[in-house]
Amino acid sequence: MILEAGQTSGSRADAALAELCRTYWYPVYAFARRKGCQPADAKDLTQAFFAHLIETNLLQKANPKKGRFRSFLLGCFRLFMASENKRAQAQKRGGESSMVLLDIHEAELRFLQEPVSTASPEELFDRHWAMATFDASFARLESEMRASNRAELYQELLPSLRGDDAELGYAELARRFGTTEAAVKVSIHRLRLRFREILHGVVGQTLNDPADVKPELSHLLAAMRG
Repeated sequence: MILEAGQTSGSRADAALAELCRTYWYPVYAFARRKGCQPADAKDLTQAFFAHLIETNLLQKANPKKGRFRSFLLGCFRLFMASENKRAQAQKRGGESSMVLLDIHEAELRFLQEPVSTASPEELFDRHWAMATFDASFARLESEMRASNRAELYQELLPSLRGDDAELGYAELARRFGTTEAAVKVSIHRLRLRFREILHGVVGQTLNDPADVKPELSHLLAAMRG
């Protein structure tokens, strides 16, 4: 996906780049906030950075042999922050790109709700990257369920899918959907398997070697646990 997004032109390259920006802009924004930027400045920097990514085709420089894409992106953003001294320039660049739509209100609410942490901004970047990866996977699964007219079932089974079986009453769900508890458990099992497949796919999009998916996923899970 990274290599595709790094192509200079084409609808597939644009779509890949748009998905990367849409999925991973919040970790970049949160990193800027953890570095001391005010919300408006963090938004401008994030917007400007992704615009810079697009305008300079920076992804062509991403080399999978030199490390993970998330490390590459963070390194590029740190350099970008160091070179961005004029907020007006950031605002101008951000305004030129329609590929990155930042919901600053939602992002700031999310940022302020995060627990106080002694972790470094770099460690928190990995945590936010992991959360963005999982969120993207859940969104894809929900889209699949909606497409097959099973959106209601997905919403009901989501707590169990997230590992919170205690809140889920199998008997009540079976009654509501006119089936058996055993059938509900099978549905949950199948959803978990499908989610795992999607998650591996999302993680693999930023990797060059399929063999790297498992260790990368282990790293992201550890980052989420903090």
